Formats: sequence, C-alpha cells, structure tokens
Amino acid sequence: MQIARDKVVSMDYTLTGDDGKVIDSSNGQAPLTYLQGAGNIIPGLEKALEGKVTGDNIKVSIPPEQGYGQRDPQMIQPVPRSAFQGVTEINPGMQFQANTNAGPRMVTIVKVDKESVTIDANHPLAGATLNFDVTIKDVRDASTEELQHGHAHAPGGHQH
Repeated sequence: MQIARDKVVSMDYTLTGDDGKVIDSSNGQAPLTYLQGAGNIIPGLEKALEGKVTGDNIKVSIPPEQGYGQRDPQMIQPVPRSAFQGVTEINPGMQFQANTNAGPRMVTIVKVDKESVTIDANHPLAGATLNFDVTIKDVRDASTEELQHGHAHAPGGHQH
C-alpha cells in the first residue's frame, strides 16, 4: 500500500542538522505514526513520503520553508518581568508556555534583566534545514475515528 492522503504511516527516522548532529530519532523507541494529509508532520517531509511503501528508505533534506519556516525577528521581544509572576528563577535557555492571540506557544528565554525578559517565540528549528533518514515500517488505511480526529491512534485505541 502506498502512502497517500488518509493513510496511517509508521516510520523509523533520524533527524540531523546540517552539521550532522542528531536532533531527534525514533531509534530505541516505537516508530512515529501519523495520518498522511492531516498536517501531523512538517509539510516537506509529508510531501517527500507521498507514494512510498513499507520497507522504503529515503534520505531527504527539507528547507526551512517546508519545515518550521524562517526565523522571524519580530518573534523575539522583551516582555515585562511581571509576566512571570510566581516564577522565582528565570534564566536564558529556559522554556515556558505562553498564552498568545494565536493560542498557546512555547517561548525560549533569550535575555533577562531587572525590568524585562526577552523571549523568542520562533520554533527552535525555525531557519534550519532538516535532514531526515526515514524507513517506512507500515502503511494502512485510517479508521473512521482517526479520520474524524485528524490523527493516528495507537494500537488498541487512544486517549485524549
């Protein structure tokens, strides 16, 4: 069965940066399972997997525009320190979930001073070319429930 819209795909993968360092991998874990065409994975990888079958291995480089986008300097901004009420220690590199007009978003602390905290709301992989080494483990039809929910379910059902 070929990977196509509304198919559930299970895959093993290793993601590396342009420097060759591993960013993420399913090695030693269960395969990543997703619903093709539902936007569950980055667009460039979803497109590259279209038409592949169980057993196929592909290596593909995904440019930022088809991954997490380019870094947006406007997403780096200072916020009043008072926005972190109840947090006793704030250091660069820490991540917090912020409530934004577009919904919840992870932000990374870039700089801290007496008056403000500079946050970066870009995805940590924004601006990066993503290099995937993927082996397709299984392709199957999605269930009606999976199609309704817009994502794949683990064997034996799901928990929301």
